Amino acid sequence: MANIYTVVGLGNPGEEYLETRHNVGRMVLDAYVKTNKLKDWQEDKKLKSLKTEAKAGKNKALFLKPETFMNKSGEAIKSIITSKKKAETLIVIHDDLDLPLGKIKISFNKSSGGHKGVESIIKTVKTEGFIRLRLGISGETASGKIKKPQGEEKVIDAILGEFKKGESDELKKVIKKSVIALELIISEGWDKAASLLGTLK
Repeated sequence: MANIYTVVGLGNPGEEYLETRHNVGRMVLDAYVKTNKLKDWQEDKKLKSLKTEAKAGKNKALFLKPETFMNKSGEAIKSIITSKKKAETLIVIHDDLDLPLGKIKISFNKSSGGHKGVESIIKTVKTEGFIRLRLGISGETASGKIKKPQGEEKVIDAILGEFKKGESDELKKVIKKSVIALELIISEGWDKAASLLGTLK
């Protein structure tokens, strides 16, 4: 039986947030739409989002970029994800301070890790049982340790800051890889996609 996925790219609307670290979820969806030559984004006032649709394998997907601010991301899906069963076909793409830039992870049924957009979605759908594609945005030391900002003000400065010039090549690579990972999740399921993640270039 075919699945219909709801794919949400988290971020903040508005030109000033376009290139910030907090917006990598939206960046991945823009890249996915461009790569697969999908229909342009259309405004959906009921879903408070920009939306488009596509097929991947035998499955279909509705792609949403919430036009609310990050901490109200759940509003985009409250009329769609109305049960725990439906939540299993929800894919949320977002930035993750616990991972270095260049690293992506696919997870299911995990806590928000303090991410305001993910918190809003968990509160709305009343379960953590959905799929997440997490993109690292933190720096790394020479020995490979994550340079994660400490304290609320520094965290806000970091996530609302833009990527540095030296990070742009890594960002392009990770977005390209994330587009392939997303295609795999939709066509093959999150567990199969997670097992193939290490092989993606």
